[in-house]
Amino acid sequence: MQRIFSGIQPSGIPTLGNYLGAIRNWVGLQGDHECLWCVVDLHAITVFQEPEALRTQTREMAAVLLACGIDARRHILFAQSSVRAHAQLAWIFNCIARLGWLNRMTQFKDKAGKDRENASAGLYVYPNLMAADIHAYHATRVPVGDDQKQHLELANDIAQKFNHDYGVDFFPAIEPLILGPAARVMSLRDGTRKMSKSDPSDQSRINLNDDADTIALKIRRAKTDPEPLPEHVGGLDGRAEARNLVGIYAALAGTDHAAVLGTFGGKGFGPFKEALAALLIDKLAPIAAEARRYLADPAGVDAILRDGASRAAAIADPIVAEAERLVGFLRP
Repeated sequence: MQRIFSGIQPSGIPTLGNYLGAIRNWVGLQGDHECLWCVVDLHAITVFQEPEALRTQTREMAAVLLACGIDARRHILFAQSSVRAHAQLAWIFNCIARLGWLNRMTQFKDKAGKDRENASAGLYVYPNLMAADIHAYHATRVPVGDDQKQHLELANDIAQKFNHDYGVDFFPAIEPLILGPAARVMSLRDGTRKMSKSDPSDQSRINLNDDADTIALKIRRAKTDPEPLPEHVGGLDGRAEARNLVGIYAALAGTDHAAVLGTFGGKGFGPFKEALAALLIDKLAPIAAEARRYLADPAGVDAILRDGASRAAAIADPIVAEAERLVGFLRP
C-alpha cells in the first residue's frame, strides 16, 4: 500500500468545509493506504498562539478527527511537535530550497497581506516544513485542495534538488490527490469566500461540534438571493450563495447539483433550507456526540496521540537519520 501523509492545523474546531473537503476523504482512504494523520501544531505557531489554547485546540482537533472516523489503531494520528524528525528535516530543507522558489509561494502573500515585513520567518519558510512533514515518512501521496498543489510542487522540487546534490535517489516523488466534489465549501455569509474556522463570524460556518438548533439557525440565516432556485445547473451561474448551498446538499447526499435542482428547482429557499438543515443534522450530530465523548476523557485522547507519535517516530527517525548522514553530519 502507498503511504499517505496529511495534516490539519489546530486553529479551532473543524468546519463543514474541512469535513467535506478533507476529513471525510481521509476516512475513505484508510481502506487501501497506509495513513499518517497529523495535527500540525508546528505550522500553527507561525502566528502567535496562546500556549494553553494551543494545547486545548490540538486535543480538540484530535477528538474531532477520531469522531469523524480516523482509525488511530490501524493508522497513525499524532501531533507534529511530538516527532522531532519534522523540525530536523525542515532545517535541511531550509538549506536546500531557494529563495526564488519561496518568493513564488502565493499563500505567503495571501496570509502576510500588506503587513509582510511583520510576518514571522516561520510563515515564510513553512512550505519547507510542509515538505519535511511528507518526506520524513517517504510518503508518496498527499490529499490536498487546489490551494495546496503549489506547495507539493515545491516539495518535489526540494526532493529532486536534494537527490541531485547528494547523488542519490532517496526522496520519492509525491503525487497530489485531489478528492471530493465539495473540496471548496464557501462561507454561509459570502459565497465568494471559502468557509474558514478562522473567520471572525461564527455564522459564516458550520462547526463539527454545533448542535442541531445551532445548525438549523445558521442555515436559516445563510445568505441567499431573492430568486427561487433554478431548475438547471446553468442557472446557478453568478449566484455564488445558491451554488454553495446546493453544493453542500449534493456532497452530503452523495449526489450532484442537477439532482438537487431536480427536487428543489423552481422553489423558494425556505423549503430547501429546511431540508438542508435536516440533512446536516443527520450527518453531523453523531460526529458532535462522539467528539464530546472523546473530550470527556482528555487523558485518553492524549494517550492516543502519544502512541501515534511513538509509531510515527519509528518510521521518520531512520529516514531523517539517513538524510543527515547523506548531508555529512557526524554522528557518534
